[in-house]
Amino acid sequence: MPYIGYWQLLALADNFVIYDNIQYTKKGWFNRNRFLQNGKDALFTLPLKKDSDFLDVSKRFLADDFDRNRLLNQLSASYRKAPQFKTVFPLITSIVNSEHRNLFDYIHDSIQRPAEFLAIRTPIVVSSTLSIDNSLRGEHKVIAICKAMGATNYVNAIGGQELYSKSNFLSAGITLEFIQTRPISYPQYGGDFVPNLSIIDVMMFNPKESITGMLREYDLV
Repeated sequence: MPYIGYWQLLALADNFVIYDNIQYTKKGWFNRNRFLQNGKDALFTLPLKKDSDFLDVSKRFLADDFDRNRLLNQLSASYRKAPQFKTVFPLITSIVNSEHRNLFDYIHDSIQRPAEFLAIRTPIVVSSTLSIDNSLRGEHKVIAICKAMGATNYVNAIGGQELYSKSNFLSAGITLEFIQTRPISYPQYGGDFVPNLSIIDVMMFNPKESITGMLREYDLV
C-alpha cells in the first residue's frame, strides 16, 4: 500500500492504469513498503517464490511460507496505540489475508480495498487489457496507453520528470503534468514526524475526513 502521493494521483485521475505486464525488479517497491516502528521508519517485505528476475510482475507469486500472521503481528505491535487502530486494522487484516497468491493480484487487491475505504472511486485499468504494442518501453508505452484510453492529459508522479518529456507528449496531442505533494505531517507518537510511509500509517493516525483533505494537498507542475 503506497505512500500518500500515490493515493493523491489515484483520487485525481479520471482513469488510473496499473501495470501488470512490467518486469519485476528487486529495486522496486512491488512487494515492500515502509512503516513506523519504534519512532523510526522500518521495512516490511512480502516474500516471493524464487524465480527468474526477468519475469513480469503478473508472473511472480508469493512464497508458500509467507507468514501472514507474523506480518499482522508486526503491524499490530507498531500501531495498536494509534487512534484509528480499531477502525483500520480489520481492513489491513483483510488485505494481508487476501487469498491471492499471484503478486499482481495481491497488489491490485491491496490498492482497491483502501481506495474503497477512502471513497476513491476512480476506475482502475489493468495495462494488459489495453490493445497496444507491448514491445514499447518508457514514455512510448505510456503515450500508447494514453491513446488507447482516449486521454488528452496524463499525470505522473513527480519522479517522472526525469523520465518523460512534455514536448514528446505534446507532439502526440497529450498534455503531461506531474503531481507534487505538498509537505504533509500529522501527529504520530509524539516524536519527530517520519514522512513518506505507507498509507497504513496515514490511516492509523488520521480519520477519513482528514485523509480526504490530504488527498487535495498537491500541485500540478
